[in-house]
Amino acid sequence: MDRYTEDLISHMSEFVTGERLELFHRVLGERTRYITVLLEDIFQSQNGSAVLRTCDCTGIQDVHIVEERNEYEINPDVSLGSDRWLTLHYYNRGEDNLSDAVAALKKEGYRIVATSPHTGGTNPESFDLEKGKAALLFGTELNGLTEQALELADEFIQIPMVGFTESYNISVSAAVILYSLRKRLEGSELEWRIGEEERNPILLEWLRRSIKMGEQIEKKFRREYGSVF
Repeated sequence: MDRYTEDLISHMSEFVTGERLELFHRVLGERTRYITVLLEDIFQSQNGSAVLRTCDCTGIQDVHIVEERNEYEINPDVSLGSDRWLTLHYYNRGEDNLSDAVAALKKEGYRIVATSPHTGGTNPESFDLEKGKAALLFGTELNGLTEQALELADEFIQIPMVGFTESYNISVSAAVILYSLRKRLEGSELEWRIGEEERNPILLEWLRRSIKMGEQIEKKFRREYGSVF
């Protein structure tokens, strides 16, 4: 990380309480990018927001959001501010946004793991975590993943069911899978936590979102910093 960013974090940290800063570092130390979430065209704000809340609670830092026919809306009554602490990536500018998202994730070394009850995939307890980073792909509330999504997937994961209902609600499905994988990561020897170099940009963003008049404080710091160096 460059010297300017280090100094800016140090300066911005003076505008939050010690307890708040300690909380930031503690939560950041439990964050992961080993598992990420990819959402395909979610249209019910309460479900999409519930997934964000689950990601925050299970330490998933990044959520990738594909908008094709539907605009992804955050319901503040459901998300409870969880979106403030996550890194959200939107794919909505092309003709094939799902393919763009998958290509970007694969470039970062992720395998695409589709969540579907119809594909005969593995379950969360036996999913091979040691194989490498995974992007969990969740589909729409009514129809699940599109055929295109299933074709783009490298692997499949499903939650065993013993009732008459065909599938779990997307927010429930995300919660069950992410909780299970999180617990397994904690018990593994994998290096699943976010590395030191990646933590500071996240910490800086959290500080920006937490400080009243943070933008003005940062602008003043930038002006004064430039006059010193």
